[in-house]
Amino acid sequence: MSPALNGQRVVVTGGAGFIGVHSVEALLEAGADVLVIDDLRHASYRPLPSAVRLEQADVADGAARAAVEAWKPTAILHLAAQGGVNRSWREPAADAHINVLGTVNMLAASMAAGCRRVVVASSGGALYGAARRLPTPEDEPAQPRSPYGTAKLCIEHYLGHFTRAGALDALALRYGNVYGPGQDGTGEAGVVAISSHRLLAGKAPVVRGDGDQTRDFTYVGDIVAANVLGLTSTLTGALNIGTGRETAIGDLVHRLCTLAGYSGDPEREPLPPGEVARSALDNSLAADRLGWIPGVSLDDGLARTLESFRTQVR
Repeated sequence: MSPALNGQRVVVTGGAGFIGVHSVEALLEAGADVLVIDDLRHASYRPLPSAVRLEQADVADGAARAAVEAWKPTAILHLAAQGGVNRSWREPAADAHINVLGTVNMLAASMAAGCRRVVVASSGGALYGAARRLPTPEDEPAQPRSPYGTAKLCIEHYLGHFTRAGALDALALRYGNVYGPGQDGTGEAGVVAISSHRLLAGKAPVVRGDGDQTRDFTYVGDIVAANVLGLTSTLTGALNIGTGRETAIGDLVHRLCTLAGYSGDPEREPLPPGEVARSALDNSLAADRLGWIPGVSLDDGLARTLESFRTQVR
């Protein structure tokens, strides 16, 4: 990891979550001092390292802003979000509260603390919607098909506003479908984690629709590498962080079944509203400007993830 983080003070919002814990571990390894702000509602089963400070707070509340201002960070990694497209349809106001208002609150806190560098987790698949080009480059018009994707688009507009105004140097990382050890397998988002959890419990995995819909599955370790590179760079705007490869959900589930030794058929459910049919992110800009390329293959990542769930249930 980059020595540029030695002695840096970094706030990680959502740092107790799935991507957050992995990111915090990497930042500590790189020599950063880390403050985590998290309400712990969606904490990962992987514990936070003892070396971090934790402020238990909602990122949209005053306590979170006060914590940032008191910590006076040199950079903020904003991961806190209400994830899940389906949940955003059921609770669009709650989705906007966390994803939009929470982000704006953290941007305001960053400015008040004199911290210019902010890296924010955005979403490739949810933002582009039914993209015309695959893999999809960053200049593809955003056409979100859910409240969740709309919130991410709104966030990016705020980032652009504050950056153009000279108040912040903000970068949005448009993640693919992130998976890996530590993801919640009991929720409604994250097909790799959910399927792994069900398979190891002796249950059939669930496939929505015909399973031909595709996603760009990106291993959490590769996402973390992009987060660290983003924090140490001066780039602004938005970058795709994905593999550039489409994988059908049905094929993904089949691979997991093979790894788990499961020979039965999956259960079927109807597709939810606004489901994106195909998704893959063009990562050439991230490679050129950030020096980032994914390093973990899908088969390797799935094997690591399934093994982590086996360890968890022992």
